[in-house]
Amino acid sequence: MTKQVDKATLLEGLNQDLANEYQAVVMYNTYAATVSGIHRNELRTFFQKEIQDELAHAQYLADKITALGGTPVTKAAPVEFTTNPREMVEIVAKAEAETIDRYVTRMKQAEAFGDYGLAAELHDMIADETRHKEEAEMILRGSWDQ
Repeated sequence: MTKQVDKATLLEGLNQDLANEYQAVVMYNTYAATVSGIHRNELRTFFQKEIQDELAHAQYLADKITALGGTPVTKAAPVEFTTNPREMVEIVAKAEAETIDRYVTRMKQAEAFGDYGLAAELHDMIADETRHKEEAEMILRGSWDQ
């Protein structure tokens, strides 16, 4: 049997997720603007494409936090900055893996809280983040290894 989760615990976790979605938007936007080198065009396109998904996740989370009676955070989690294109993609892959882990935890909390709609949305967001992570991993296996 799943342990019950109270609203305060769920809201705290959702706000952590929201701060990290804000971080992802800033990270992708910054990397798209600053990436340089031979792979600039491809990486810029990759980073820019991810921004819209992360913004949609952030909007959903902010709306859900408000619907549950909470107040959405307004600050992003810290962004790790680098000018090295490979490091950018490594940071992205790591951030996406961490997001997946958080969302799996949050999905379980949502189920324990009894919010099955939130659990279903988080399931879809896990799928999105998994695609982002896998794309970053495929880029890392690309031309830098040659």
